[in-house]
Amino acid sequence: MYLLGYDIGSSSVKAALVDAVTGKTVASDFFPKTEMSIQAIQAGWAEQDPEMWWNNLKLANASVLQQSGVNPADIKAIGISWQMHGLVMIDKDRKLLRPSIIWCDSRAVPYGEKAFKAIGEEKALSHLLNSPGNFTAAKLAWVKENEPELYERIYRIMLPGDYIAMKLTDEIGVTVEGLSEGIFWDFKENRLSEDVMNYFGFDKEMIPSLTPVFGIQGKVTEAVAKELGLHPGTPVSYRAGDQPNNALSLNVFNPGEIASTAGTSGVVYGVLDQVKYDPLSRVNIFAHVNHLPEQTRLGVLLCINGTGILNSWIKKNMVPADLGYNEMNQMAAQSTIGARGISVVPFGNGAERVLENRDPGSSFHGINFNIHSLSDLLRASQEGIVFSFQYGMEVMQAIGMDIKVIRAGNANMFLSPIFRDTLASVSGAVIELYDTDGAAGAAKGAGIGAGIYASPQEAFGSLRKIMTVEPDTRNSDRYQDAYAQWKKFI
Repeated sequence: MYLLGYDIGSSSVKAALVDAVTGKTVASDFFPKTEMSIQAIQAGWAEQDPEMWWNNLKLANASVLQQSGVNPADIKAIGISWQMHGLVMIDKDRKLLRPSIIWCDSRAVPYGEKAFKAIGEEKALSHLLNSPGNFTAAKLAWVKENEPELYERIYRIMLPGDYIAMKLTDEIGVTVEGLSEGIFWDFKENRLSEDVMNYFGFDKEMIPSLTPVFGIQGKVTEAVAKELGLHPGTPVSYRAGDQPNNALSLNVFNPGEIASTAGTSGVVYGVLDQVKYDPLSRVNIFAHVNHLPEQTRLGVLLCINGTGILNSWIKKNMVPADLGYNEMNQMAAQSTIGARGISVVPFGNGAERVLENRDPGSSFHGINFNIHSLSDLLRASQEGIVFSFQYGMEVMQAIGMDIKVIRAGNANMFLSPIFRDTLASVSGAVIELYDTDGAAGAAKGAGIGAGIYASPQEAFGSLRKIMTVEPDTRNSDRYQDAYAQWKKFI
């Protein structure tokens, strides 16, 4: 008995086939092997063709079926994870009206800002838990004003995962988690936000009917089963945005539990059991995968744009071409805690929400040509990334998060001992690294939704911990001094 998970990213589409009994991934693959293209017709725009996601899903799906040799009839459920906040629009014939305006497109910022003021900042935050910002609702407002003829043809709007679910099952639906990440959901009223719909003048008919995060959301059609080599009638029984899904993948369901990623950008994601918000809207708050009207479970999402991209930029521009990330980590270890006085601000990848949408850029401080070396710069850069995490986690703590344990996949910046040790020591939290990914998590989510697992505890009982990193209490003062010095430059 097997479970299939799809993770629809903006760089690639990944598929994972999981043995439902052992919890082990028996096959996984991703396509394309180079990053998917993003169309940027104007500065600040970012679009992708959803059919590109579908075509790469077919390739990844075919690969895992071939690798595993599994009988498609033995695949009992399918789960979907997706890049958050994207806008997909279809007409009455279920044809795409335009490319998707994806998460990193910033054209809708003015529309969200105007809505925030018009609705009332306090009311928007207390009901929506976020400013409308640059999220899906604001993107739709941009289409309404700038492409009115196309807007009039909209039958339904969807998030990227909803579109993939429609392709698989011919059913159109959206979850509360999905509506909340689009800033369409009113958490006080537990319904579609009338404030957002009325302010923007949206027709409620274009919002799909609600479907549960966990549960039978539709079944693979005969035609799609033939196209993908799957068994007709296989249920799609889970869907969630990538960050809630990453938390699920790490068995983060309950208040106080924390998940993190540190790739190009960095995320710390924690679970709250009360409706709270940051008055300055420096962190995002969405419905978590197990949020229900009778059970408040909110995901507090801190996103730092300038994390791994700083490390990547340094690799491309400041180190010898034959030096890999592992060698960079070894070189950084030759420096000391605090990088002998160098501070690096990593905010060089656009406006940062945690800084109230300021864009200060990246900067290097305290370099002395007589004493500092490349090893100091490398360490200071990793410490600067960690310090940006800590700065944001202090915002999370101010609204009720108690950060004692941070769970993460063993990937990207978490492969660096300096990054791990600094994060544990400056935050005081234990770091736990696990062998998992988003596609495998989506597969297990499907197992919960299909009733194959009785509980999340059963689904993730086989989750393998690779490493535990404890705070370095002997050097806590040195870490705190370096962090205090860093904060002077933001």
